Amino acid sequence: MTSLYAPLDIDLPTQLLGGLSPREFMRDYWQKKPLLIRQALPGFQPPVTIRDVQTLARREEVESRLVSHGTKGWSLKQGPFRRLPPMTQAHWTLLVQSADLHDDDTAALMRLFRFIPDARLDDLMISIASDGGGVGPHYDSYDVFLLQGHGQRRWRTSSQTDLSLVPGLPLKILADFQPDADDILEPGDMLYLPPHVCHDGIAVGADCMTLSIGFRVPSQATLARGLLESAADQICAQHLGAAGLYGQPYLPGPDMSALYSDADQAPTQHPAALPEHLIDSALATLQKIRLDQAVAARFLGQWLTSLPENALFDPADDAPLLTEEIPATGQLVLDRCTRLMYSGQQVFINGEVADVTPSVVLHALADTRSLPAQDIALLPADNLSALDEWLQEGWAHWER
Repeated sequence: MTSLYAPLDIDLPTQLLGGLSPREFMRDYWQKKPLLIRQALPGFQPPVTIRDVQTLARREEVESRLVSHGTKGWSLKQGPFRRLPPMTQAHWTLLVQSADLHDDDTAALMRLFRFIPDARLDDLMISIASDGGGVGPHYDSYDVFLLQGHGQRRWRTSSQTDLSLVPGLPLKILADFQPDADDILEPGDMLYLPPHVCHDGIAVGADCMTLSIGFRVPSQATLARGLLESAADQICAQHLGAAGLYGQPYLPGPDMSALYSDADQAPTQHPAALPEHLIDSALATLQKIRLDQAVAARFLGQWLTSLPENALFDPADDAPLLTEEIPATGQLVLDRCTRLMYSGQQVFINGEVADVTPSVVLHALADTRSLPAQDIALLPADNLSALDEWLQEGWAHWER
């Protein structure tokens, strides 16, 4: 099924990517090599101020870190912070993770990058720093766009393959950083870095703010474990009466209710030895385990839409009841924290499998994150019931 709405023109050049189209960027740079974009957002004004970031770092539900570097070496502290260093004190950086969970405008900025699948989008981190502040030369295991918000930051990058780290530090600092590029970013400038590109960002002057839009890159081990967990939960749901996280509703699968049989077992003189036949029979059951797209989508859909504990919702008291009457005007909008994805006949929201019949309109909601009233009228009854539940949970809101 496709969205009701015209999709993004991925062949249209955009200032955000330095005049490249999304197709050109994904073909030539994504996961391949860095790209420096001057004035990706001309006249850019960050969605939050430096004072706002400091306020976020004082909140219990916000993940934050304070990194400083001085004569005694590197220091790392975890928030929340009752007191922060003044900007006149050099060589410190405050990092606020997942700022998109706490501010609508920040979440909207992050979603400028939806030419990349939501399944890869992780969060938007904001860092503020005094003169000389940074976290040292390092590398990340994810894709990232580094957007300069306030002040200046000097970025040195390296394509080196030596990723060895200095032992015994609270941060992952490269032991032998050899930069091959050196650039100073002004507000509105942006640097894209693929995973494992070494980099070092240092604030030039006070009041430096950098916004990092990060994209998760799962390891093969993570994917393999999740796929096996999903398959195991399906078996439990169907045959053992104990559904795990990925087991409900269960997907059609092979009958594995047959009992182990060893009718031809000979008497043994070594009763403590595991029978070879039992081992072979256990291995043979693996041939019946269902590992297909539906099972993989079940794991990925729930895992990638799962929310961190600090994602908070605020349901409205006057939300309409769509199963009774759809307002003539307005639109339903997903909350900034809500994650909604779909695959085939499965729809996933905030770590759950939605109990709905997939529809073109529901897919459009996932793709555009909003639905006007006239399109909601096209939804089947079970879809309307789901939207009512999401409104009551605060996962969606009605904008009049």
